[in-house]
Amino acid sequence: MSGNQTRLQAIDQITNRAPLSFEKTKPLNQIWATDVFNLQKMEDAVSKNAFKAIKKTVQTGQALDATTADVIAAAMKEWALSKGAKYFSHVFYPMTNITAEKHDAFILTNSEGNAINEFTGSLLIKGEPDGSSFPNGSLRMTNAARGYTAWDPTSPAYIQHTANGATLMIPSVFMSWTGEALDKKIPLLRSNSAMDKAAQKVLKLMGEKDIATLNSSCGPEQEYFLIDENFANSRPDLLFAGRTLFGAAPAKGQQFDDHYFGAIPARVQVFMQDFEDKLYKLGIPAKTHHNEVAPGQFEIAPYYGAANVGADQQQLLMTVMKQTAKEHGFLCLLHEKPFAGINGSGKHVNWSVGNSTQGNLLDPGKTPHDNLQFLLFCGAVIRGVHKYGPLLRAVIASAGNDHRLGANEAPPAILSVYLGDQLEKVFADIQEGKLTDSTNGGEMDLGLEQILNFERDPGDRNRTSPFAFTGNRFEFRAVGSEQSISGPLVAMNTMLADSLNWIAEKLEAALKTQDQTAAVISVLKELMELHGNAVFGGDGYSEEWHRAAVEERGLKNIPTTADALPAFKSAEVIELFTSTGVLTAVELASRYEVYAEQYNLAIEVEAKLVSDIAKTKIYPAAIAYLSELTHASASVADLGIELDATITKQVAEHTNGLLAAVAKLETEVVKHDFADVEAHMRHSADVLCPLMLEARVHGDALELLVADELWPLPKYSEMLFIK
Repeated sequence: MSGNQTRLQAIDQITNRAPLSFEKTKPLNQIWATDVFNLQKMEDAVSKNAFKAIKKTVQTGQALDATTADVIAAAMKEWALSKGAKYFSHVFYPMTNITAEKHDAFILTNSEGNAINEFTGSLLIKGEPDGSSFPNGSLRMTNAARGYTAWDPTSPAYIQHTANGATLMIPSVFMSWTGEALDKKIPLLRSNSAMDKAAQKVLKLMGEKDIATLNSSCGPEQEYFLIDENFANSRPDLLFAGRTLFGAAPAKGQQFDDHYFGAIPARVQVFMQDFEDKLYKLGIPAKTHHNEVAPGQFEIAPYYGAANVGADQQQLLMTVMKQTAKEHGFLCLLHEKPFAGINGSGKHVNWSVGNSTQGNLLDPGKTPHDNLQFLLFCGAVIRGVHKYGPLLRAVIASAGNDHRLGANEAPPAILSVYLGDQLEKVFADIQEGKLTDSTNGGEMDLGLEQILNFERDPGDRNRTSPFAFTGNRFEFRAVGSEQSISGPLVAMNTMLADSLNWIAEKLEAALKTQDQTAAVISVLKELMELHGNAVFGGDGYSEEWHRAAVEERGLKNIPTTADALPAFKSAEVIELFTSTGVLTAVELASRYEVYAEQYNLAIEVEAKLVSDIAKTKIYPAAIAYLSELTHASASVADLGIELDATITKQVAEHTNGLLAAVAKLETEVVKHDFADVEAHMRHSADVLCPLMLEARVHGDALELLVADELWPLPKYSEMLFIK
């Protein structure tokens, strides 16, 4: 009965909770970036020459000399000490979705035995964690463990506060002693460099003279669930797998469409404001927050920024979100599908490319048919999505995202591009070898004098598209909520670099015999003939699209991680990364191995949790209820009354079915005699997942049969609606 008491006590504790007390939020101008050692603070702290050098490094990626690094390190240390820091840490991002930290003290003792603070350029530039203790895809063995972290000066250092101190956090890259990338940041920086080089070629062919370094930018929209910690602590599946492995659908879920953009619960709004104040202090521009579609689900979206910094900030955002939620008595769930039958969570990554001289190269302007540079860059994206669709599916593959992709809440597992009516017509015309005027959206006029008319966007939005153009950027809507955005950004930057290199080669040849407009049209016409099948503006959820995409257009439907990850081994993807210098063949192979291992481990943990919960929580509750039913039936039989035995029979059948499914699952989960990691993934996807679902069917049926006061696990109706 202890599990039952825990659940009922949790409800009582939540409903009778005393309000938590938090400081009132402060004006933005008092807190913005106060905990960030940004260019503004550097300018006040270092010499003009040192500032000029570090500013150029931040803006263009130019190398920083050791002398300047010493100057920056000294200024960084003094700033950190003034903020109360005694420690510094190189922050890095291994080939999992986590953030890793190695903390060191500034302390050094001198010959007199006194303690002093020391932080030199060499300490800033290099750290040394163990390279073999992180997932590395066989790049490092236990007997060859050395790895290095190295300061990334293009991403600002910041202060991480705890209740009794502070630490200087230094964004870094992570590599092996032999020089291979062991992290997600090195490939991101390389991919941006590859994209810049390819874009420069195209812009020079288009007659541009003054071309600043190009950078990709991103703005990831983060969806998440908040569950009271009292409920979460009674759910081992939420604590250890991040999702409910059992749970019957509540009578009321999201079917009334009454949650999206609804009034934010007061307790949640207090959390959001506290959370965002912390983000503002860290220079993270949180722009929007609101209720999402599912009950208990919310979203935060930052303003756009440079992709490298944005990726670092996204990792920091997830860390701060979880910590702040805990302070408010919540568990923050970032799993892609925490509740079956309820909308899951994604991370829509808005992505564009540009620079300070040409601006945003994915901005079509008022007349996109006249904007030849935009058409070339947009065409490059179309080619990239078509040619490397399986790669884009692979970089968003995870055990969690498999539950979400393809459901009527998320883009399908078929990669296509949505352009909107205006651009779709422009590219259709180009495919026919012509370029005609494009139509705009016209004026929105409701016929109400008090409502001001405004210009309507030239195209609608499409929520069913995995890769949609949304005005001046593309939105990769299929990224999982728990994932690092670095992998998707690397894939997008690299496929763009490859396509721009292809365009540059074709354009250079065409310009020898044609004027600029005719040359651009001829190149894009060929591009659309080869890759136009990726453009789709209809309903991505429809069965007709799933059929036509595969049978008529030759696109691939890739439903699971086990199906998706082998794309990393394809000759085409290996050539893509090696030719652009983003990843070596060895580095790419290591990622395949790490991601496959992470998938198998996630499924194995879930399988063991299913067995544990079934046997130690659900089975005892079912047996207790059967005992009560049997006792009640015997008692009334003495009075000559016969009870309907239907419920007793159903409880017994589902209890036996649950145990039978668990027995099969336990037999399969211990199998490890696989030929290779791909065979292991197939076993996880094709054997373990169906068996877990089989056990769940019986467990969820029992939840709807067993007396409420005996049921041990917090229910969906409680977790999603009691705040």
